[in-house]
Amino acid sequence: MIEGEKTGMNLQSLNSVVHSDPEIMGGAPVFVGTRVPVESLFDHLKAGDSIDVFLDGFPSVKREQVLKVLEVVEHEILAHA
Repeated sequence: MIEGEKTGMNLQSLNSVVHSDPEIMGGAPVFVGTRVPVESLFDHLKAGDSIDVFLDGFPSVKREQVLKVLEVVEHEILAHA
């Protein structure tokens, strides 16, 4: 598979769990079906919180959504290493 195709597939996968709409949270990327900004996930992780702590605080977000975001980020980083 060509590197660009991997990126395209990752972004397509990401679109199934992350959404951006100017009418929702000013266009900030949010988890699909919620008003929870994806940035909140990274803020929690940077603060040392576990995924479980994040999910407890945002019960509308599904574990699968969080794992997909992290998977896409991982693939993007490794593709450029």
